[in-house]
Amino acid sequence: MPEYTYDLDPVTRITATAIGAPGKRVFYIQARRDRVLVSLLCEKEQVRALAQHVNQLLEDIADKNPLLSSSDDMLVLASDMSLEEPLESNFRIAQMGIGYDAERDLIILLMQGTAEEEGEEAPTARFAATRQQMRALSDHATQVVSRGRRICGNCGRPIDASGHFCPQMN
Repeated sequence: MPEYTYDLDPVTRITATAIGAPGKRVFYIQARRDRVLVSLLCEKEQVRALAQHVNQLLEDIADKNPLLSSSDDMLVLASDMSLEEPLESNFRIAQMGIGYDAERDLIILLMQGTAEEEGEEAPTARFAATRQQMRALSDHATQVVSRGRRICGNCGRPIDASGHFCPQMN
């Protein structure tokens, strides 16, 4: 079994959210297990992809295991999805993977950063969460991503509050 720099199995809390104004937001995936708090920097598109893949995985699990797809799975935990303090990033996520541990009925999120110096091992994290926790994370992450800047219908680029130069309108 590989060793991880941060192994929260299972988590007691997990969220994916952002701080800052649209266009200047910083995105995080954060998890807690008892007294251990891990905050990882990530990109907006990583949060968007995570939400989409969690939803797809939950659908696949329900299709393969109809007995697991009870109404309990659809209950989103009504918890605070904000980031906890102190907010200090452990590393920036370079790669992410997601899987399902059917024996324990847990969704496993694997993340890897980049090595600080040549010859060092890249930091890694593994978070194991319930389907309900991941459903709540996915729903919240989708809302967070959608609160960003509006997208130009012509060129597909974000529109800043100060204006937008659209190459398609030139």
